[in-house]
Amino acid sequence: MLESLLSIRNLTVSFPGTIAVNDISLDIGTSEIVGIVGESGSGKSVTALSIMRLIQPTAGSMLYTAGDQPPVNLSNLSEQQMRAWRGNEIAMIFQEPMTSLNPLHTCGAQVMEAIRLHKKVAAREAREQTLALFRQVKLPDPELLLHRYPHQLSGGQKQRVMIAMAISCQPRLLIADEPTTALDVTVQKAILELLKELQQQTGMSVVFITHDLGVIAEIADKVAVMYKGRIVEQGTVQQLFTHPQHPYTKGLLACRPPLDKRLYRLPVIRDFMDVDADGQIHEKEKAVKGLVNSLEIPAAEIAGREQQLVANPLLLEVNDLHTWFPATRNFLGKTLTWTKAVNGVSFNVREGETMGLVGESGCGKTTLGRTLLRLVEPTSGSIIYKGKDISSLSAAAMRDLRKDIQIIFQDPYSSLNPRLTIGQAILEPMHVHGLHGNDKVRKEKVQELLEKVNLQPEHYHRYPHEFSGGQRQRIVIARALALQPSFIICDESVAALDVSIQAQVLNLLMQLREEFGFTYIFISHDLSVVRFISDRMMVMNKGKIEESGDANQVYEHPQSIYTRQLISSIPKNIHV
Repeated sequence: MLESLLSIRNLTVSFPGTIAVNDISLDIGTSEIVGIVGESGSGKSVTALSIMRLIQPTAGSMLYTAGDQPPVNLSNLSEQQMRAWRGNEIAMIFQEPMTSLNPLHTCGAQVMEAIRLHKKVAAREAREQTLALFRQVKLPDPELLLHRYPHQLSGGQKQRVMIAMAISCQPRLLIADEPTTALDVTVQKAILELLKELQQQTGMSVVFITHDLGVIAEIADKVAVMYKGRIVEQGTVQQLFTHPQHPYTKGLLACRPPLDKRLYRLPVIRDFMDVDADGQIHEKEKAVKGLVNSLEIPAAEIAGREQQLVANPLLLEVNDLHTWFPATRNFLGKTLTWTKAVNGVSFNVREGETMGLVGESGCGKTTLGRTLLRLVEPTSGSIIYKGKDISSLSAAAMRDLRKDIQIIFQDPYSSLNPRLTIGQAILEPMHVHGLHGNDKVRKEKVQELLEKVNLQPEHYHRYPHEFSGGQRQRIVIARALALQPSFIICDESVAALDVSIQAQVLNLLMQLREEFGFTYIFISHDLSVVRFISDRMMVMNKGKIEESGDANQVYEHPQSIYTRQLISSIPKNIHV
């Protein structure tokens, strides 16, 4: 048994009308990494914020024992007393580094401020310590990044700055709240390795919060699974992954796309449990491995689909496509250098096929998707859709064509108008394109679409902010279906969702493809997700296609070093 650094007992956090954390108890040992896993709304982040006393607990105790000092109940400290503990003894890496860093100050200045506040050192000494920290967290060119603002850094670099700030005062306990959410798998792997390395160097304890059990398997010693404010199961990583006891844990384990087989659909939480109106859980006696195996698609069926798709006519042909943006100009405004976001890309997609497009952030995936729709104008090359070159169509002709080609954007909240009800948002494109004659019929069609994406017809009059992230993604899918398109581009449409909600959305997209015969281009940085949903796959890097081919073939026998690097970065320690 490890000596306890923080002992949480019967912690409860209430807000008006809801109990966010409900009577939880958890021990964090010295030099131990404890993972807290669960869906959005399970109480993970509220627990972390309570430990930091950024949220005041309603009840319970949090006994912190530092060395030979007597235990201190963090719950009883005044705000002034707690201020001395934050950053010094207990530090936190917040979920979204862009909103956690001050956009008005350089990255170096923000880390120096934290050091000077707690260590009372001179500015020169704080600067030297900040440079040392930037080197420790492996930031490239620390001297340069010291003077850069947050918007000038990549997502992974901003997260490293946050880590440097968090460890600047050598805390004994570090809380990492979803530090890898929405990062590329390669960047995620680098951040996980960095945190593990820092923990081993310093001997600090870590509370690592995430919704992805695959990530937990890579880093944690012990795991606590949270569901609706309660810890439903806890134990070592080995215990939890080999013998999960709670049906919710089984669901979380099963809903990640497997790496060794193709499935008809992904398992979801409700395969393992039902929750009644009183919140009581009713377990369905199912083994994770048995359910996953029962959903596996036979090899003969996969081969049959491949043969069928090869016989289908071409829907889209892209030839030597370039999309460049001016990078630097001279004083007369003439472009001197270009950013080559899409640089000589050629491929084709057949009717009914799902083409996966995978790569890291900045590789050109989203620009390629938007260029195909002419939301971004191509620099050169041809885009042939149903035998017609659409790269030179007029704006009016392109507007008519967009009825047939739709896009599902990455962030459903920013792509929905907050002033329109979701019914109005789905009805609007029908009205613009003159479908279904009148608004009464259109409203009926909207309600049918809502049911199609597993929402209720009465949701018609609600606004986007009244829905969860997964529900908003379903609304955006319904809006894309409103015009009865034949071709849909999904741009990172499951990137920021919990793995359980991600599984539901992926299943919905698969179901709609079978029902309506859609053709998809599915863009993602997550190769396991792309492999699950795609027939063929393209790997993109620095504006070019590194390799392409059958999804299984690319995954199992990658030809390029870059593809092998992407595959090796996927968390693999889940065996179901």
